[in-house]
Amino acid sequence: MATEAASKSTRSRSKNGENGKGGGSTGALIGAAAAGVAVGLMANLGRKAAVQAPTMMAGDWDQALAAEHAATMKLFDAMQATTDKNTTKRSMLLMQLKHALAKHAIEEENAVYPCLRDSGQTEEADHLNHDHGYVKQFLYDLDNMPKDSPAFMTKVGEFRSAVEEHVREEEDKIFPKLKAKLSPEQNKALTAAMNKEGFKLA
Repeated sequence: MATEAASKSTRSRSKNGENGKGGGSTGALIGAAAAGVAVGLMANLGRKAAVQAPTMMAGDWDQALAAEHAATMKLFDAMQATTDKNTTKRSMLLMQLKHALAKHAIEEENAVYPCLRDSGQTEEADHLNHDHGYVKQFLYDLDNMPKDSPAFMTKVGEFRSAVEEHVREEEDKIFPKLKAKLSPEQNKALTAAMNKEGFKLA
């Protein structure tokens, strides 16, 4: 029995390492995995910060949204400069447009439009939010159309016209009225809230 016990003890030491230090390799692996996750999270946060940076640096919430409007129009320019042979490029540009508009919509729908309603501009907020539904419809239609179809570019033109009308309403009428109603502190808070929402989808 004593021999059996000694044999088990030897096997145990052999399995776990002398003086019970065999668990160190497992601990090292867990530590390395945790470090890898931390590095991945930091890289993701850095990427998000880089994507949101142009908006944050553009100024107050209305100036930031105007900068995003201008960037969106550049994507439309690039798409309308393609030919029916540039199907891959059209798909890539459409993907970029979808991401840009999704981030932009979150900023407006989760920060700016609620502020509009709180400031008594409920009808305007509801109207703008309604427009966003049609933005999603245009994106859905374009996503499901052959990229080499002449109808694709016709739809892109219609989409651009709708976005331009929406942008003019926001920049020329609705947003200036809201900004004038808000105190400097309220405008600052709205800018921070808008950037926080944008960071989520950046």
